Amino acid sequence: MAYIEFQDVKKIYKTGDVEVHALDGAEFSIEKGELCVILGQSGAGKTTLLNILGGMDTLTSGTVLLDGKEISALRERELAEYRRSDVGFVFQFYNLIPNLTAIENVEMASQLVTEPMDPDEILEDVGLSDRKKNFPAQLSGGEQQRVAIARAVAKNPKLLLCDEPTGALDYQTGKSILRLLARQCTERHMTVVIITHNSTLAAMANRVIRIKNGRIESCEVNSDPKSVEEIEW
Repeated sequence: MAYIEFQDVKKIYKTGDVEVHALDGAEFSIEKGELCVILGQSGAGKTTLLNILGGMDTLTSGTVLLDGKEISALRERELAEYRRSDVGFVFQFYNLIPNLTAIENVEMASQLVTEPMDPDEILEDVGLSDRKKNFPAQLSGGEQQRVAIARAVAKNPKLLLCDEPTGALDYQTGKSILRLLARQCTERHMTVVIITHNSTLAAMANRVIRIKNGRIESCEVNSDPKSVEEIEW
């Protein structure tokens, strides 16, 4: 059995008499320690897929498994525990708490779990040890995104989910963020899933999943991923 499995997953939103099939029989698998890029245009179903995998949304039918646990069968309290313990989230627009410093933002996440990583070490890893006493408003966009990654990684999660993590960043900062994410796979054997519409990022992934109109078009293993330095966009 694969580390992550989606089996005939459907998500239907109803507005009056209209049904929107955000996911329509999605099936794929991801192995532990892989960097997986999920590609699709706006409205393809990427975010719905990520939210279901992260326990932030429920499915209409089908099965989702992570490390043998059936996520799709969890109740609300169990989902909250799953989100707290097993999943790290990196959003496009950071979602840092403005009245906490960088180190306090990371410490807050580390206090949610029983085996966290050291917040000071994580901030040093992302190159922000000299900025840890700064508030988000005192940091650049790239620095805020690095704090967001540090916060997610500090939980020592099984799964790191990233929603367009470079979408609001300039080219060089975006590359440094991708380098950080790739390191979580190689150095910590973390499973990292990135959703994006930037097809160039597919070259750095171990696995590339393409989604269109709620359906999985392809799920391909990349036997020779490129380094972040080799990617241009």
